[in-house]
Amino acid sequence: MTFGKGHHLHLVDGSAFIFRAYHALPPLTRKSDGLPVGAVSGFVNMIWKMIEDNRGPDAPTHAAVVFDKGSHTFRNDLYDLYKANRDEMPEDLRPQIPLTREATKAFNIACLEQEGFEADDIIASLSCKARDAGGRVTIISSDKDLMQLVGDGVEMFDAMKNRRIDAEGVREKFGVGPDRVVDVQALAGDSVDNVPGAPGIGIKTAALLINEYGSLDELLERAEEIKQPKRRQTLIEHAEQIRLSRQLVSLDCNMDLDYDLDSLEVKEPEAEVVLDFLNRMEFRSITKRLAEHLGAEPPAMPEPKAEATPAPEMPEIDPDAYEWVKDEEALQRWIGAIRAKGAVAIDTETTSLNEMRAKLVGISLCVEPGQACYIPLTHRSEGQDGDLFGSDALAEGQMPMARALELLKPVLEDPAVLKIGQNMKYDLKILAAEGIVLAPFDDTMLISYAMHAGLHTHGMDTLADRYLGHTCIPIKEILGTGKSQITFDRAPIDKAVRYAAEDADVTMRLWRTLRPQLHTARTTTVYETLERPLVPVLAAMERRGVKVDRNTLSRMSSAFAQKMAALEADIHALAGEPFNVGSPKQLGEILFDRMGLPGGKKGKAGAWSTPADVLEDLATTHDLPARVLDWRQLSKLKSTYTDALQEHIHSDTGRVHTSYSIAGANTGRLASTDPNLQNIPVRSEEGRRIREAFVAEPGHVLVSLDYSQIELRILAHVAGIEALKQAFREGQDIHAMTASEMFGVPLEGMDPMVRRQAKAINFGVIYGISGFGLARNLRIPRDEAQGFITRYFERFPGIKDYMDDTTGFAKEHGYVQTLFGRRINTPEIGAKGPQAGFAKRAAINAPIQGTAADVIRRAMIRMPDAIEGLPAKMLLQVHDELLFEVEEGSVDALTAAAKEVMEAASLPAVDLSVPLVVEAGAGQNWAAAH
Repeated sequence: MTFGKGHHLHLVDGSAFIFRAYHALPPLTRKSDGLPVGAVSGFVNMIWKMIEDNRGPDAPTHAAVVFDKGSHTFRNDLYDLYKANRDEMPEDLRPQIPLTREATKAFNIACLEQEGFEADDIIASLSCKARDAGGRVTIISSDKDLMQLVGDGVEMFDAMKNRRIDAEGVREKFGVGPDRVVDVQALAGDSVDNVPGAPGIGIKTAALLINEYGSLDELLERAEEIKQPKRRQTLIEHAEQIRLSRQLVSLDCNMDLDYDLDSLEVKEPEAEVVLDFLNRMEFRSITKRLAEHLGAEPPAMPEPKAEATPAPEMPEIDPDAYEWVKDEEALQRWIGAIRAKGAVAIDTETTSLNEMRAKLVGISLCVEPGQACYIPLTHRSEGQDGDLFGSDALAEGQMPMARALELLKPVLEDPAVLKIGQNMKYDLKILAAEGIVLAPFDDTMLISYAMHAGLHTHGMDTLADRYLGHTCIPIKEILGTGKSQITFDRAPIDKAVRYAAEDADVTMRLWRTLRPQLHTARTTTVYETLERPLVPVLAAMERRGVKVDRNTLSRMSSAFAQKMAALEADIHALAGEPFNVGSPKQLGEILFDRMGLPGGKKGKAGAWSTPADVLEDLATTHDLPARVLDWRQLSKLKSTYTDALQEHIHSDTGRVHTSYSIAGANTGRLASTDPNLQNIPVRSEEGRRIREAFVAEPGHVLVSLDYSQIELRILAHVAGIEALKQAFREGQDIHAMTASEMFGVPLEGMDPMVRRQAKAINFGVIYGISGFGLARNLRIPRDEAQGFITRYFERFPGIKDYMDDTTGFAKEHGYVQTLFGRRINTPEIGAKGPQAGFAKRAAINAPIQGTAADVIRRAMIRMPDAIEGLPAKMLLQVHDELLFEVEEGSVDALTAAAKEVMEAASLPAVDLSVPLVVEAGAGQNWAAAH
């Protein structure tokens, strides 16, 4: 067929896929010979996802994956420094590049590259030819350089964000339409590709100029008219450099191609070819999926060579082979097998994900891969006569729960038997409620987290797919979805056996696969000292909970509602008409249509956007947006805390039981959920008041112990900043000292505003704050804020050195480390665009925040032994703070013991060159103790 009207061409930016796959996935080697294949695996999965996602009426009729061929192009002849600052390709990626070409051809997709031209030029030429022929084009890439092609039937699709980019999307990015992107890029330049542009002119200024003058040629022609002297001089002096930059960023739409559009017609993969390639790569999971899709038999995987370290040999997963344990005799058989092996994978099934409300339904066990069982305990018999809720009578084929637990308790508590679980904290709490103290244990979720933080999540489904090539039975197949969803005790036992026993089987396989890798990844110490020992500590804290006074919350809710009503009245008066303050659309119309305030932006739906940063900027000069910000804060406090917390008070204990996620944050910080007690604001008076509702039991007091400026102390240590270290050793006011050093003002009688500025810079630098961010924080001009940051780095050069060294290490190794050896992977460190800045800031901050998280983890792990014998319990951890409940007469003893543990928590592993200082407070409620 001849390409023309009605045809749809997909062009994939191959390099973007390769680098995304390389940086987003953990290193993977082919088991038979150790060849690196992680990027190839990711690339293959992305190509197949693209094929699967593009079926139906809008499917492509033609497609190609386009690659760069060599590094020298006509642009290097124009400008020899073009792309001169690009990093060397990582050694383990180099051998994978030709394999991605082979993968493309194996999927029967056209694989295009051409000497002397970049992939972008091939994409441009094909897009223009397809558009001229009357067809449509979708460019699958997020590369800003390709945005000049958008329009008239050409669009882009960002596969990573699942987002289409049309002419409006280009305007959002560049401030101009696609036809003027080249002009803006020529002015702004590109540090990634070493395109010089006009010094000091960024994207926003460039767009402003092009919109004002209509085109780059017109702008350069009339440069003398520009009012700003510096800008005028830049454009006049660098006119030739700007024109050269335009040549460098302009894509060639008129290449002489070695192929035509008709040769790119979409074809189904040939089973034999694609399966042979995947088999040679030893990609088990996708080989199996593709074989099923193509109706072919998956080929046998090659045997590993003798010198390679083989993966553990394990039989295929067969849910039909699992045993339904119905009686005592069968259970005794399994207990004997557990004792003989010395290890068992265990999983509990319950009625809820909330451990404090969940009831035990059954237990699954596995002693060897493929040898697993399920012990149903409280399944209900199915309802009759259309009864949706079933009967309360127990289903047949179950042991009495009390007897089953009586038999299991000795082996589950036996120190000679290792219990293996996935997210063991959940099972510990469920079994603790039944009087069983499960120990010792290994946790596959935490083993993965210790090695792979930052690369992927650590849930069972993710780990099974990634490391076993297996898709677990979905829970919805057992429980259903939506209104007809049932709890696990209503599930038919035969279905429950397949699902539950598979969980134990998969857990055992993951343990066999991942546990040996801890040593080679050099993360055994992190797992053994920071991850696993924390589990029982957190489980005990969560079961303990914290008392919350419902009446206090209720009174606060009423007070907040009254304040909100008063604020609404003020807002309506300022607006001159009533409107829904909670509606961003209506607020936008008031601010930008009726009042004509500057800075408004419309979203894709055409409505004004009113996020907090826009309102904060407006609030510096207008009262109405300031009142709206106050109203929003009260609304959030009311809905998230004073109203919602009441729902979380446990009916039996009268306490709130949060749940901590150990493997949630890449840095080792704990996250708190159901409810989240770590985000209660402490800077506002209203936020602090919420803590008044957290109270001690009669005769008891709450004690708060909080690390003082721990992250700044760690920064001073790792960056070797002697002035900061000395100030911490002498117990000085660190923010006042910084202000004195930076601004040359004496410590005595210092202006509080100057100290506030220094404080904002101190904390901002840790998080990689920009001049723009600091300007907004301090409500000062951007150039003044940038001047502060520049002066800070000049005064404390060690910080800049630390930042450069850390990002350099991350780029070279793909991860950063805390002082305790926690590895935080940085897959996005090589990204382009806005993502690059975020990835860099995250890499800089991670070792500092992660080390602080490790310190408090070490303190928490040691705390139960340190306070044993005292009438005190540890209740909460909120970042750098620990909260205790203690009898009134033992406050001093508890404070002394806990403080000693916390201040020495880094020892003996890390001897910090600055002291850790802990501040303590006590009171009848949390606010009074803080």
